[in-house]
Amino acid sequence: MMSSRRRDVIEFLLNNLVWLLLVAVLVVFSLTVPNYFQIGIFANIIEQSTYVGVIAIGLAICIIAGNMDLSVESVAALTAMVVGILFCSRGVGLGYSFSPEWLVVPISLAIALGVGAVIGALNGWLVVGLKMNAFIATLASYIWVRGLVVALSGGRSAQDLAPSLRVIGIQTVLNIPLTAWVAIACFAGFSFVMAKTPFGRHVTMIGGNPVATFRAGIKVDRLVVITFVLAGAIAGLAGWLLAIRSSGATANLGTGMLFNAFAAVVIGGVSLKGGIGRLPGVYAGVLLLSSIHTAINLMGLPAHYTQMILGGLVLAAVLLDTVKLSIRQRLA
Repeated sequence: MMSSRRRDVIEFLLNNLVWLLLVAVLVVFSLTVPNYFQIGIFANIIEQSTYVGVIAIGLAICIIAGNMDLSVESVAALTAMVVGILFCSRGVGLGYSFSPEWLVVPISLAIALGVGAVIGALNGWLVVGLKMNAFIATLASYIWVRGLVVALSGGRSAQDLAPSLRVIGIQTVLNIPLTAWVAIACFAGFSFVMAKTPFGRHVTMIGGNPVATFRAGIKVDRLVVITFVLAGAIAGLAGWLLAIRSSGATANLGTGMLFNAFAAVVIGGVSLKGGIGRLPGVYAGVLLLSSIHTAINLMGLPAHYTQMILGGLVLAAVLLDTVKLSIRQRLA
């Protein structure tokens, strides 16, 4: 019989495999890629992880709960465009301002979170209320929300964001952009919520066995709707950050982020079967993808190499998920 200590070691390695892979990749690239081992490069990797990372949080929570939300990319684009239209002064921007001017920050953030939460609530209603398949329902939302972005903007861009918002985009703390610290704080906060609170434990239980969770007296439908609302609101935050980084918004802002976020979630150890996954691993997955992308840029390789490696990592992660499930069953 396997000893308790050995079982704990194996479980620790399974839960933190992506972190070990990230360290290995950083060491290899630092030794083999010219100019890679620099503080500025590592800070850039963290910054690149900001927007995809924030979107990945909500996506991961939905997948852990046994569902899927493919609309998060489009929701981020919509909230960015709404913020841009309201608080940009050129293009399609209306240039609204407040006195004092710093009120633009909390008001714009509240609007972004609200817009995202509304779309998330709609997705939750489609899945829970109308019993639609989450993949199909949120795929439809992905399409129509992106169309709404184009309709609102007329295909034009919003430019010259309010100064108080632009300041956030250029501020750094310890050489790391303030927006990246927002993403790190989100990961820390939601990691605590998912690991240490009844809400997080119940969401994980739903993903593992919704019938047993319902029989245990937990309100499954309500929690599922909340996960979709959270995913939408978090995507709204990502859109707010994107608008700040871009000092505005375009109709195609954020295109392709969904696939990177999905890859990071899978590589980070979240099981597509639901009920298994930790948000720190998702952040490690985002950092891993950014590290690889940065190395490819420094080596001057074509951009399609990134997509090839990304596809290979996703396939490897899905296969590894099956292997880990088999190992855990043996440990049980």
